Amino acid sequence: MTTPAITPVFVRLKLSLLRNGLRQSGGRKAAYITSAVFALLFAALQLIGLIALRGHAHAESVVVLAVAVLGLGWAVMPLFFPSGDETLDPTRLVMLPLRPRPLVRALLTASLVGIGPLFTLCLLVGSVIAVARGGAAFAVGVLAVVLALLVCVALARAVAAANVRLLTSRKGRDLAVLSGLVIAIGAQVVNFGAQRLGASGLGELDPVAEVLRWVPPASAIWAVHAVSEGSYGLALAQLALTAGALVALLALWSRHLTRLMTSPDGSTLPSAESAARKRSSTGLGKLLPAGRTGTVMERNLRYVWRDPKTKAAWVTSLAIGLIVPVFNAWQGTGSVYFACFAAGMLGIQMYNQFGQDTSAFWMVAMTIASSRDAYVELRARAYALLLITLPYATLVTVVTTAMLGDWRRLPEALGLSFALLGAMLATGAWTSARFPYSIPQEGYKNVAPGQTGLAWISIFGGMMAAALLCAPVIALTIWLNVSADGDAWTWLLLPVGTAYGAALTAAGLKLAAPRTARRLPEILAAVSKG
Repeated sequence: MTTPAITPVFVRLKLSLLRNGLRQSGGRKAAYITSAVFALLFAALQLIGLIALRGHAHAESVVVLAVAVLGLGWAVMPLFFPSGDETLDPTRLVMLPLRPRPLVRALLTASLVGIGPLFTLCLLVGSVIAVARGGAAFAVGVLAVVLALLVCVALARAVAAANVRLLTSRKGRDLAVLSGLVIAIGAQVVNFGAQRLGASGLGELDPVAEVLRWVPPASAIWAVHAVSEGSYGLALAQLALTAGALVALLALWSRHLTRLMTSPDGSTLPSAESAARKRSSTGLGKLLPAGRTGTVMERNLRYVWRDPKTKAAWVTSLAIGLIVPVFNAWQGTGSVYFACFAAGMLGIQMYNQFGQDTSAFWMVAMTIASSRDAYVELRARAYALLLITLPYATLVTVVTTAMLGDWRRLPEALGLSFALLGAMLATGAWTSARFPYSIPQEGYKNVAPGQTGLAWISIFGGMMAAALLCAPVIALTIWLNVSADGDAWTWLLLPVGTAYGAALTAAGLKLAAPRTARRLPEILAAVSKG
């Protein structure tokens, strides 16, 4: 008895999923059609642009880089958009009597149906046309396109199968929240690269292409260029490398499918031993102070690691705080003072301290019976923030200084960063008590409806107040730099800025504590609104 082929069944299943998804609502259908039109229009423009690149001296470097970035996109797509394709979750098939190898073939073929594969096909075809010269090169180009397309799809499937437990868990949703951040940072990197290329020309890509030509699927496209140049041995090696990568990805995918379909889900079989181990392990708590201070610090650090909104805010601040000074220094237009951007971005995390607790703040409010309790609470939250911010701001300042080679200004840059951080901790503690607002847990909004004005006053008003509080240290920095003998004393800015920032933090916590204790009901009502 022959086993019926399951590949056509899976292709029809994929088409049915697409069709039925569009039938759910008119809005979803309109969104899908609009996105498809824009994606295909962009693909057509890319195809035309790559064809126009044919004959350019650096065409092979451009297409190799484009295909490498395309492969990277296929690798990370399942992590950031796990809900974009229902067929990415093979656990839906665990109850069916399917063997891994036929299942891999069926899923691989079904994965070629969709806008993403069509977009990839257009880019690969344009890349081949851009670098191919001669009939042999075009013949190899057909094989290169097929191999590169299959590598991209198999890479996405292997990544999805390896991380399917993660993608269907809370941490998978955390990755989806962070996807916007990655796209934003990637856009800045692309913008910076475009500026560099505009100033220096496409020749800047040649060293990068020399490395990426050995990375599948870009290696398949370089094989076409190698045939055009008459390097048949090199072309054969790179095609073999791409084919080997495809075989390895399919084997990895098959192994993960076998494990997923034959082993139980650990999340549904709790282990008493592992639960006891988790209860007995204190982890970070062992390194923190005893009493309420350590408890509050650990709670806030867990928010940073576990809460999607808090995590996204922190990662955004960490990334932008590094990108702005480092990229400006890289371009040769920066200054060591740009390193203060890191302290400023992280200092923002002190604002609206109680909003990140949302409705759970009532548990904190029940433990605050006096100004002293409120002071310890706020101080511990500031300590948790400093545990990350102080070493990070120092690192960014040192890296920026090293890139610029202006070591003489390192003490004053650090002093200004610490003074700014202290000022933002002080104003953040006060505005957290005076202008609290709720952060919705669902969706992408960071402010509950009707509280936008409070958020603006809290953040931007607090930042302006912090800038005014830093005026004495800024004035001292300017005076020492313009003074005839000031260069010999600029090192004093480090201890002065550190002491001034610490004093501002202590004063801000002292002023905010009584107001926090008095306004607990108002704060609870405000942060629970969302």
